[in-house]
Amino acid sequence: MPHLFSKLRMRDVDFANRIGVSPMCQYSSVDGYANDWHFAHLGARAVGGAGLVFTEAAAVTPEGRISPQDLGVWSERHFEPLERIVRFIEGQGARAGIQLAHAGRKGSTYRPGAGNGAVPEAAGGWRPVAPSAVPFSDSYPMPDEMTVDQIHAVHGAFAAAAERAFAAGFRVIEIHAAHGYLNHEFLSPFSNRRVDAYGGSFDNRTRFVRECVAAVRRALPGRCPLFVRISATDWVEGGWDIDQSVELARQLLALGVDVIDCSSGGNVEKAEIPVGPGYQTPFAERIRREANVATAALGMITAPAQADQIIRNDQADIVLLARQMLRDPYWPLHAAQELGQVAPWPRQYLRAAPSGTPERAPAVARSDRAAQPVGT
Repeated sequence: MPHLFSKLRMRDVDFANRIGVSPMCQYSSVDGYANDWHFAHLGARAVGGAGLVFTEAAAVTPEGRISPQDLGVWSERHFEPLERIVRFIEGQGARAGIQLAHAGRKGSTYRPGAGNGAVPEAAGGWRPVAPSAVPFSDSYPMPDEMTVDQIHAVHGAFAAAAERAFAAGFRVIEIHAAHGYLNHEFLSPFSNRRVDAYGGSFDNRTRFVRECVAAVRRALPGRCPLFVRISATDWVEGGWDIDQSVELARQLLALGVDVIDCSSGGNVEKAEIPVGPGYQTPFAERIRREANVATAALGMITAPAQADQIIRNDQADIVLLARQMLRDPYWPLHAAQELGQVAPWPRQYLRAAPSGTPERAPAVARSDRAAQPVGT
């Protein structure tokens, strides 16, 4: 029976366990570049024993950033500092993942603690784009409705970023289609009021995401797993919901997606979300069962026993932790102790490990077939 510390295999990539570090914006970049903060932040979570470490959302175009301080990947130069980070993560036996994103109408906004709403152009802001000229809220910028040529250009930017990311050593690529950002904006009728082939019906509203996924899948080698993060529901009647998410997941599986990363909300300013421990896990369970695709569960997962039961009960194939990993970068090592599982420690830290703890081996070769197959 799989458990939190059982190995996992997707395509040609092996994971030492089922624990992942969820993408978390750090708002610490200048002109989109990663720096020492990103190295220390992501490297610490790899040392801490996670099997998969995601970067924060990385914008595929300059106007695809949420804030001027967001990570960017719109040029080859942006990957130079990321390559060092990837080498360190992989050297700790973890897999390096990158989340590719476009903020859409939620772009050009202040980072937390620096202000609220739109950043003016004089202060480094820009005019965002979106499916329709509908702002997220009164304090957010008014976006320009995208032309079809702009839509195709964004798809190309996602594909180019994915190709560069794999060349830089990232072995998991994720498309961000959640939290009210551009891909999600096309899915939800609250933000998509188009009357062309990208708006209206379910098939039309999902077209942007499907074309984005197809472009990225073509840009990647067949051995590279592809994740898509979705918001399974808007939490508002008449919006995007779990039934539509299940159907979208079926379609994305057919396009070569390996994991649906199941979050929720973010596209409606005043949605009432019943936040609580594991509140999004039922979405991962239902999509996994009905769409027959591997899923990642996230959202208020904090306790080792809670995370372990999600895997043991076949609710998801991976658990992604966010705030808990900020509180404790070594959560996986502590969880292994609590659950009575073996988790190797870095050689440099063995003197502090429980007696008999094995030394962490170098990264598992991707040709190793010992791990359990999952997905395509």
